[in-house]
Amino acid sequence: MVQNVLVIGSGARESALGVAFKRSPRVEHVYVAPGNEGMQLRGLEPVALDVLDFAGLVAFARKHVDLTFVGPEVPLVAGIVDYFTAAHLRIFGPHQALAQLEGSKAFAKDFMARHGIPTARAVLVHDADAARAQVRTMGVPVVLKADGLAAGKGVQIVTTTAAADQAIALVYQQQVDAPLLVEEYLRGEEASVMTLFAGQHWVMLPLSQDHKRRFNGDTGPNTGGMGAISPAPQFDATAVQQAQNIVTRTINGIHAEGLDGCGVLYTGLMFTAAGPRVLEYNMRLGDPETQVLLPQLTDDFFSVIMQLLDGQQPRLHLDGRTYCGVVLVHPGYPATSQPPVAVMTPLVASLNHWLPAAVRQVNGQWQSSGGRVVTVVGSGADARAAVRATYQLVAPWADALAYREDIGVHALQ
Repeated sequence: MVQNVLVIGSGARESALGVAFKRSPRVEHVYVAPGNEGMQLRGLEPVALDVLDFAGLVAFARKHVDLTFVGPEVPLVAGIVDYFTAAHLRIFGPHQALAQLEGSKAFAKDFMARHGIPTARAVLVHDADAARAQVRTMGVPVVLKADGLAAGKGVQIVTTTAAADQAIALVYQQQVDAPLLVEEYLRGEEASVMTLFAGQHWVMLPLSQDHKRRFNGDTGPNTGGMGAISPAPQFDATAVQQAQNIVTRTINGIHAEGLDGCGVLYTGLMFTAAGPRVLEYNMRLGDPETQVLLPQLTDDFFSVIMQLLDGQQPRLHLDGRTYCGVVLVHPGYPATSQPPVAVMTPLVASLNHWLPAAVRQVNGQWQSSGGRVVTVVGSGADARAAVRATYQLVAPWADALAYREDIGVHALQ
């Protein structure tokens, strides 16, 4: 019996999820709420419902779909899974209490401490004086992290006390008692580890590497992500085993605290000279990592998710290729106000290689409708071939949109 899927969200991650579900012979319709107009070119069906309109989403799901998969963090932390569960609807994502592992960095740090999970030293402060004092105690460089959700932009690495003081002043101008983590700066190679889980059944996807800074050479402000590569060849079998050990401790900790649920555990790891350290937990798939992870699967992704929800242990099979994804952004990104730019020609030219994030049609013309516009994905037999193939696909977009020219560079060194 064919079934229908609803993906919650609107970006390139949700486009990748939709395409993965659409490949399943068991799936007929893939709806995306709210989605974006460009998704229609990939066979997906946008639905004009906000990610926080839980009543509207439940009503739609009850009538039209068999499985809902949540993309972004905001509805998860707001309790969408609890809402769907109360309505006896199948949904893949963590319940609200479990989503706090992403919703509060302080909660996550305390969880790691309770379960012996290695992480950077950090101190939670609630005022500017305490923050400035802690920076001077730790020394620079140091990391400042907003406690709550910040769309991937709540982390600042400051290299001087003057820069730290300026950043702290800005935080406490906006909220006088804001919780802020002052954290040890770690050096090493960073990896994104995505794990699909339900209860104590879980399966880890290949390691990937995100590129968060806006400009080449890892400079400029943090963003939601400018590109990714997977598998990242600098992470060998030992690194994969170390990542699995940390995931095991985390899943066991979730169970020990009575927080069992389902969804995605995204573990941000730094492989330091002293071993791996957890930088953060997210409770959803990463963007842009999803765009280079899901194409590797030769399995029916819908069946993998349903097996987990049915209490079974799935096995993943991969195609053995390397995937590189480059995020194309509005030239003014990450500024918040961005007039649309035309993106028509590349949309038609590279239909099978792009995943729309912020695209709409106005008077027959395709335009950007946000900061991160599309992710272009290429693949190859190895990292070098994947990077080369991806940038060949990026070339037609160069006049309209901006992008980093060094995605995957760490994998080539």
